[in-house]
Amino acid sequence: WPGRRLFNARRDLRLRPERTARPAKGTLCGNLLKTADVLRNIGRMNTRLSIRLATPADAAAMARVHVATWQETYRGLMTDEVLDDSEFVSARQRFWTIGLTGERFAHHRVAVAEFDGELIGIAQSAEPTDADATWSQQLIILYVLASAHGTGAGKRLLEAVLFNDAAAALWVADPNPRGQAFYRKHDFIPDGTAKEEYGIKEIRMVRRGQSKLQVSESAPDRA
Repeated sequence: WPGRRLFNARRDLRLRPERTARPAKGTLCGNLLKTADVLRNIGRMNTRLSIRLATPADAAAMARVHVATWQETYRGLMTDEVLDDSEFVSARQRFWTIGLTGERFAHHRVAVAEFDGELIGIAQSAEPTDADATWSQQLIILYVLASAHGTGAGKRLLEAVLFNDAAAALWVADPNPRGQAFYRKHDFIPDGTAKEEYGIKEIRMVRRGQSKLQVSESAPDRA
């Protein structure tokens, strides 16, 4: 019966859930939805990422991350003989055990990053060792596994070991475009000083303290 078929078709349309079309990419709504998706993903990552102060029990895992990140960062800048030394991990483990238990290192600030319970990054700061230092703290170590880049671990490790309102400095390999870009993003700039260590050229980058920034805000040459 045609009338019944038409009635059933109308009933089906009423019962069928409406599908809302997703805005096309490139439109304002599309871009907003993409941003929302990114923020949700970042939120999920942040719940999986944790930063804490290191303990002596972390020495073995820290050694493995230390060696792995050196191999990722310095391959081609350092010799394979150094990077692939069978004693490298055990030497780094002794380094961290001493650094986390020795009285002379008690003033150092050491932090680790974990993602889903696995250690993925390490950082250490201490009092400045450079003879011409005008800053109160120096970043000694900051490494994050390449597989964990983009998780925000580097930023949070930096914040964990350095006080934001105090001047600081660090040495970074040159060339190391990714590392240098990261530090520039966090207000470190090269001061023109360079040295060589482990056969690698390093440049010094310095971040001004909060008090100096406040004074320079009124300077006519400040951008």
